Amino acid sequence: MPVTITRVFDLIKHNLENFPKDEFISGKINGGWNKYSTQSFAETTDLLSKGLAVNGIKKGSRVALMSANRPEWNICDYAIMQLGAYQIPLYPTLAEHDIKFIIENAQIEIVFVGDETLYRKMQNVCATVEHSVKIYTLNEVEGAVNWNELIAQGKEADHIDLEMYREQVNAEDVLTIIYTSGTTGTPKGVMLTHDNLVQNFKNSAILLPPDIKKTLSFLPLSHIFERMISYLYAYLGLSIYYAESMDTIVADIQSVKPNGFSTVPRLLEKVYDKIMEKGKELTGIKRAIFFWSVALAERYDVTNTWWYNVKLAIARKLVFKKWQEALGGEIKVIISGGAALNPRLARIFWAAGLPVFEGYGLTETSPVICVNNFDAIMFGTVGRPIKGVEVKIAEDGEILTRGHNVMKGYYNREDLTAESIDQEGWFHTGDIGELIDGYLKITDRKKEIFKTAGGKYVAPQMLENKIKETPLIEQVMVLGENRKFPSALIVPNFEALKNWCAVKGISYTTHQEMLKNEQVLDKFNRLIEVANKDFGRWEQVKRFALLDKEWSIDGGELTPKLSLKRKVILEKNKDIIEKIYKDAENYHP
Repeated sequence: MPVTITRVFDLIKHNLENFPKDEFISGKINGGWNKYSTQSFAETTDLLSKGLAVNGIKKGSRVALMSANRPEWNICDYAIMQLGAYQIPLYPTLAEHDIKFIIENAQIEIVFVGDETLYRKMQNVCATVEHSVKIYTLNEVEGAVNWNELIAQGKEADHIDLEMYREQVNAEDVLTIIYTSGTTGTPKGVMLTHDNLVQNFKNSAILLPPDIKKTLSFLPLSHIFERMISYLYAYLGLSIYYAESMDTIVADIQSVKPNGFSTVPRLLEKVYDKIMEKGKELTGIKRAIFFWSVALAERYDVTNTWWYNVKLAIARKLVFKKWQEALGGEIKVIISGGAALNPRLARIFWAAGLPVFEGYGLTETSPVICVNNFDAIMFGTVGRPIKGVEVKIAEDGEILTRGHNVMKGYYNREDLTAESIDQEGWFHTGDIGELIDGYLKITDRKKEIFKTAGGKYVAPQMLENKIKETPLIEQVMVLGENRKFPSALIVPNFEALKNWCAVKGISYTTHQEMLKNEQVLDKFNRLIEVANKDFGRWEQVKRFALLDKEWSIDGGELTPKLSLKRKVILEKNKDIIEKIYKDAENYHP
């Protein structure tokens, strides 16, 4: 009988029976590929499950996993889940106090860590935890217990019948507890079931055309977006290749030549900015053709006139073919999530023969609520709800959803669960949006909309996306709660700024010095003026400050999916913000 997939670990048998291959999941380490066949992946997973069972792990046990992306992450994931234990992913850059909270809150018994740095970090935390926690490393680390010891124990455990463990797990059982990044205080443990994820990847499969065979992965598996995508790839029998790091993505794309990958908009923006910088270096007819092609791409739609398509075919041959080659030359689809994608950017990538599908969801919704796909796409929206999921807009504009995607609840927080999921089963997303012909358009985060001192509401995300359209701006945050007007903190793209200064004959010294330069300030003033044109007077950014250091996950300003931690950024820059408004009060032209 063919495999019926009702629990996530059924994917292993599904692949053994339908898609056995030599390169099932591969990871790049120190410049070389570490490859697992479907058979070796399944065997290693089963041995690890047995080793965990020998150490008392069973249905309802809690096992954590803290590592960068690698095939062993997936092996641990499946080995934990097929025992009926809860897998709890820990993002590698989590602060020690957050790790301690999660280990104690979830009563974690065993932790897998990737390397020595994470081992030392986990050692420090576990020394302060009241209950005993065993730590196993995936890399060889001196003085630490390696995960191979569990695998060795599994080889000796003939008495353990894994099928008996699997049979005890049903679709409604908890698969994982994922702790949210804690931008609003103490992390909350989101409980997702096997059914949440199975239904999500089955109904998100519309994303991928049938001719996709291999994919590159670089977004963190500890985040639900990439984790669900990895299950989706397994469901469709695709090969997964993990990039070595964010810094090696370009080289890894050239090595793998994938048919698709998932990403966040920020990375697409960086790809686009680099291409545009190269375009600006061109001269004469080549430069003219390049910018004609980009202008043409900005007008792309799913239904174009025959004359537009004739011109697009020329642009693809002369210009966009090189864009495709820069991404390996075999891309058939790019999936974008985690933040809003600029519609202009989406049109340009589509015109270049690089289809980008934007979707939307949250950890609490497993994660996909809506997604664009080849059969139904509208630029500027996140698509229609996937099968089995409903969406409606509340009176205050908040997006509500219900269906197979909604979490079981927050772990040990019935109060928070009741606040988020109403009595009719609608989950309140905290996002603001509207439905256009069944397509969902996100306009902002409910919690991020602020009111100026004049009582006017401002949705910062739309402003920020507009401001970021220029290659000279890397990051921006619009603020102005209870202030007379909106202002912005801006981090320039310093590479692009250096190039601009060179063209203008300005001698570049340090970042700090350049941000005081009159010509530079004048340029940024003009960029803000252009961005402001599409907005009402009360929404427009009146003042800004340029910052000399990029916001990062390590610095605490960004979440793992590269969203702004607004409270942290406000706190870190409070003196600069106060100066913006004080200078405005003292300004008398």
